[in-house]
Amino acid sequence: MKDEKFIREGLVTETFPNAMFRVQLDNGDLVLGYISGKMRRRSIQILRGDRVKIEMTRYDSTKGRIIARLPNKDSKDKIR
Repeated sequence: MKDEKFIREGLVTETFPNAMFRVQLDNGDLVLGYISGKMRRRSIQILRGDRVKIEMTRYDSTKGRIIARLPNKDSKDKIR
């Protein structure tokens, strides 16, 4: 049986040099995210203040894989 993955949305608050990101989910939790392989191959850049979709397992809720970069709804969501 394949284990279930939860997809959440959040805001990138911090970037690290090894392509890891600190993401604040919409419910307020902080998660450490890394870029999925498809995003690496397509050279999609993620910056601080971007909204992203992150996939997490039920076993480890502190880490997740960033699977998509979402368009910003308005500029006031961005972190300065």
